Amino acid sequence: MSLYRDQGIVLRTYKLGEADRIVVFCTRGHGKVRAVAKGVRKTRSRFGGRLEPTSHVQVQLHRGRSELDIVTQTESVDQFRAVREDLVRLGKAMAMLEAVDRVGVDRESDGALYRMLLGGLRTLDAGDSTLVVPAFYLKLLVHDGVGPEVGVCASCGAADGLAAFDYASGGALCRNCRRGSPLSPDALELMRMVLGGNLTAALALPPSPATNEVEHLSTAALEHHLERRLRAAGAYG
Repeated sequence: MSLYRDQGIVLRTYKLGEADRIVVFCTRGHGKVRAVAKGVRKTRSRFGGRLEPTSHVQVQLHRGRSELDIVTQTESVDQFRAVREDLVRLGKAMAMLEAVDRVGVDRESDGALYRMLLGGLRTLDAGDSTLVVPAFYLKLLVHDGVGPEVGVCASCGAADGLAAFDYASGGALCRNCRRGSPLSPDALELMRMVLGGNLTAALALPPSPATNEVEHLSTAALEHHLERRLRAAGAYG
């Protein structure tokens, strides 16, 4: 078996046997990696609490013959204490982890996805935001090459009168083409801020009907892209 090191964020874990866990990482250089952490459920485990969801670690692994590698060493990089100590923020973090777990591809390097998740968790750790998860979902769609059109009508190209949003049709729609969900001017502006390079200002905005609307639309869009429901979506807040 070959030995390698990488940085990764723990997306989820599940039990294996009486003392082990399977840990799913989003790594910087090796994509999504599934690995066995032997003895991690024992009281005196050498891994301690470093392999819990949201943990950002430097990890050493042996590449296994099956789809599972083996964790041999871990060192904490970020602990995200503010996230772990706040149930609301932890729920938002879990929503981002689940989305990345669904989008990531096993053993296919995707440094941009890793950086996006790390940035999202660091933003959440620095301060809570109503739009952090909706913005993350929208950015994730862009990362996958299927970001919604919010500049003009996705159907006819009209620049004015955008009044609906239908991800299956490509995004925002004008009054003549409208179908899907109603889209308020304020929610449209928020989506334009997120996707147009003004993310920091969008994240600083307080909760409002428009932020709730963007949360609903972004979740529906990502679920449509993934062709499955997200368990953690809507479970925060």
